[in-house]
Amino acid sequence: MVYSEVAGGRAPIRMWADPGQVEDQAMRQLRNVANLPWTHGVAVMPDVHYGMGATVGSVIAMRDAVSPAAVGVDIGCGMSAVKTSLKVQDLPDNLPYLRSRLEQAIPVGFHAHKRPVNPSSLHGFPTADWAGFWKNFDALAPAVRGRRDRAEVQMGTLGGGNHFLEVCSDDEGAVWVVLHSGSRNIGKELAEHHIEQARGLPHNQDLPDRDLAVFVAGTAKMEAYRRDLFWAQDYARRNRAIMMALACGVLRKHFAGITFEQPISCHHNYVAEETYDGVDLLVTRKGAIRAGGGELGIIPGSMATGTYIVKGLGNAKAFNSASHGAGRKMSRTKAKKTFTVGDLEAQTSGVECRKDAGVLDEIPGAYKDIESVMAAQTDLVEVVAHLRQIICVKG
Repeated sequence: MVYSEVAGGRAPIRMWADPGQVEDQAMRQLRNVANLPWTHGVAVMPDVHYGMGATVGSVIAMRDAVSPAAVGVDIGCGMSAVKTSLKVQDLPDNLPYLRSRLEQAIPVGFHAHKRPVNPSSLHGFPTADWAGFWKNFDALAPAVRGRRDRAEVQMGTLGGGNHFLEVCSDDEGAVWVVLHSGSRNIGKELAEHHIEQARGLPHNQDLPDRDLAVFVAGTAKMEAYRRDLFWAQDYARRNRAIMMALACGVLRKHFAGITFEQPISCHHNYVAEETYDGVDLLVTRKGAIRAGGGELGIIPGSMATGTYIVKGLGNAKAFNSASHGAGRKMSRTKAKKTFTVGDLEAQTSGVECRKDAGVLDEIPGAYKDIESVMAAQTDLVEVVAHLRQIICVKG
């Protein structure tokens, strides 16, 4: 465990990372947000690194306010995982074929489904309240009203960047399906709209960073953001659920009698209403998962360094939170300049995945060491299972 409290903020900054290892830009961001008049406290995760508005790997608890840029543009981004009845020895020798079938079932990158996925066509998939969910689209910000058709065909798609779909094995040889994605383009457009709206408000004109602009409680703009935010978080959750159902459908076709345990799902870019120190707060987790006592979560490393299934320990100092992954240690641009395709091939040896220049910025070497990240938060989570990648699908 690595824990310290950092000076320089009006509100407390509690860190589960070595302050000396955090970039100067990120430390300035943490102090800036801790000095906002609405901030109740900041918890800093061991995967912390610089990001737009707020650091990735930070938990910001505010009274009667929320910063849309601190949430980020991939509203509701998060993880899902499900344990299967398969064992590693049940998998075929032809892993490239299985990867191609998964890629055919779930569009990646900028691709989308040709037509919206019908939830009722998915094996055992809950179909409750889908009509109500899409009906609420009409109440979203006018800036996205013409985007419904696109949002419908992107529901159940992976996207690109650090999003992934994996087939993994745990230390006992059980096979898992793990995926990482968010609210796709509709979440991005909603976030960008509200970030711009917040920047123009009078109370945000003297901030040390314009990306810290907030909406405050009791205003129409705050209510509009909350409405769109919670809808986008729901979109992200449903997006992952459909992808998981599609991936499990691929496995059902290839493995007779396969069964699946209850899926685990967690956001790591989102806002929740929670109470700490007797105060009702809006808690923004940007690159952090909720880790309340007994709650299951997912903490991935990179394309070839494994994933941890964890159980939260309910540490109130961290606002019941834990890291969302290993966290980047270098930018995408620096990664492309630092590493070669040969490096990528070597670092992903034994994993069936893309090994080309298009995913070089996702090379494991661009990320922090997941084992060190886990060691720094032993008072936040306990490990339930350790997974290793067998197949990794990237956009």
